[in-house]
Amino acid sequence: MERSAAPGPERLFDAHRFPAGGFVLLALLLYAPVGLCLLVLRLFIGVHVFLVSCILPDGTLRRLIVRVMCSVLGLFVQQSSPRLRDAAVQVYIANHVTHFDHNVISLLTSCNTPALNGAPGFICWSRGFMELGVTGSRAELVDSLKAYSSHRGNPPLLLFPEEAATNGRAGLLRFSSWPFSILDVVQPVALQVQRPLIAVSVADSSWITELFWTFFVPFTVYQVRWMPSVPRRAEELSEDFALRVQELLAMELGVVSTRLTAADKAEHMKRLRHTSHLPFAPASSQPLAARLRMPSSLSGIGSFAPEDTRFTTMAQQVKEVLPHVPLEVIRTDLAQTNCVDTTIANLLEGRVPFFPESEAGTDLPAPSTSWAASASGIQGSVALPSSKPATKQFAKSPMERHLSLQERKRALYDYARRKDAVNSG
Repeated sequence: MERSAAPGPERLFDAHRFPAGGFVLLALLLYAPVGLCLLVLRLFIGVHVFLVSCILPDGTLRRLIVRVMCSVLGLFVQQSSPRLRDAAVQVYIANHVTHFDHNVISLLTSCNTPALNGAPGFICWSRGFMELGVTGSRAELVDSLKAYSSHRGNPPLLLFPEEAATNGRAGLLRFSSWPFSILDVVQPVALQVQRPLIAVSVADSSWITELFWTFFVPFTVYQVRWMPSVPRRAEELSEDFALRVQELLAMELGVVSTRLTAADKAEHMKRLRHTSHLPFAPASSQPLAARLRMPSSLSGIGSFAPEDTRFTTMAQQVKEVLPHVPLEVIRTDLAQTNCVDTTIANLLEGRVPFFPESEAGTDLPAPSTSWAASASGIQGSVALPSSKPATKQFAKSPMERHLSLQERKRALYDYARRKDAVNSG
């Protein structure tokens, strides 16, 4: 069976909470008054759930009571194959979908999730995270978790190697290797989340916002499936161990195991925010940006090869006209514009900040220096129009500044066209 192509970041993360279908939006609008009433009511009930979970000691009775009260909040937890849960395993490995995954799994069995991000304190404790007091490297965190797991009286650890939440529909992020360096046996836990009307989770949304929307919707169903424990093979590296468990979880969930990481998610969200602020961003800019940032392990897919070649050619054309501009800056702007002329105009007009590259035998000016001085670094002399010579002084009249800029742009465009004509001839 042929392996399907790995999905891009635009398929792994939901950037919009509301669906695009008109019928669903109409249903959501009609449901809104009921949802607001449920939100207010569940806020008061949620306070009682929190107090009960704090007062009662950890045990079967507490988990049963809190699980029933959570159903009033619209949180329904279902589990499959509970007999597969191994009492001897000290590390659970789960995929990450929402901000409350660890709370849901803790309703089924005793487990602790260490706090990796965020300041320690009351908020961290109230959300159900375990504070270790480790603020250093991952190596210190692993040592601390090894010491924790060495005490048999402690509950098992629940870890999320993806380190970032996805929508749970398309694929898994690449698993970090440090959770697999703690012990030699782990137990995967497959988690799926469903809810009506709106998205399960939205990338870049805070946990408090997600909590309000969870109380707003009629219900949210968490499906937890226990999988057999997985031991480390002889002389197997932690990276290989993590990849093997990731593949098993992906097969159980029916999704693709990708090589995208939490850093790729952060970069994807930056591009989305940047694109949303562009006044005339083309519709194809996002897919091109996603392809630009695709990891090297995915860049060899045949369907993207012609687009990458065309994109490289476009970047080289801009580089020939503006040799002092770093190639990475050119590629980043091309991912947004998908047009050579627009990228050149953005670089000339100062819309894209950059630090010029130094070339052999050429002293390049600072970014604030006028383009008339920097144009001398272009290979091959370009005769700039002499009707209005460029000056290093900032023109006082807006009309003069506009004409000067247009003259410089026209000269560069003429140079680029002549360069293309020579190359094609």
